Amino acid sequence: MRSDGRADDELRPLSFERDFTEMAAGSCLVTFGRTRVLCTASLGDGVPPWLRNTGRGWVTAEYSMLPGSSNERIRRRTSGRDQEIQRLIARSLRAVVDLKAMPEMEVTVDCDVLQADGGTRTASICGGYIALHDAFTRLVADGTMPALPILDELAAISVGIVDGSPLLDLPYSEDSIAEVDFNVVMTGSGRFVEVQGTAEGRAFDRSQLDALVDLAATGISQIVDAQRTVLADPPPARP
Repeated sequence: MRSDGRADDELRPLSFERDFTEMAAGSCLVTFGRTRVLCTASLGDGVPPWLRNTGRGWVTAEYSMLPGSSNERIRRRTSGRDQEIQRLIARSLRAVVDLKAMPEMEVTVDCDVLQADGGTRTASICGGYIALHDAFTRLVADGTMPALPILDELAAISVGIVDGSPLLDLPYSEDSIAEVDFNVVMTGSGRFVEVQGTAEGRAFDRSQLDALVDLAATGISQIVDAQRTVLADPPPARP
């Protein structure tokens, strides 16, 4: 039995609170257990220089852990870790967006960690997808965009091996002692966007790799179901 009473293949309590803030085109507070991330999608002016006059849009992301998000105060800065994570989030979101269907428009998805207990990057991807979807839906509704440029759903989860057992959705207490640590990003149709895996101790074999990927796919399927429930109705119109 895990410290929080979950089965090895069980997600932490999960929720998506849509329109948590009202100023951005789309926003979502995503919660996995004690991990909470605020994701907002904001419209920019134009696109980066290399995309001007191409007819293509752009989706980018920023990520940060707020000062009170962990036991020790996080300094306000963009660290190398933050940059690596925000590139992952942006790559993942672009994988399910038809950039040609965005009329030279840039959308930035900001992911601010309010409370960190493991899995902040994967939670950011899950909540960022909701915020981005709502932003695009509103643009279609007000006639700014002709059609929704979302190609597929998107979700991510962490898996790992702790004391020889494959576990789904690791909190910090498990992640910090894991022998193998993976982050898996997939589409709703079951295709892989990114798989990040590292042996923190002893190297893992092919059967362990397959077990972790299968475990992640099972968890992601459940997350996508939760996202579909949230997005079943369009977001309310803004005044």
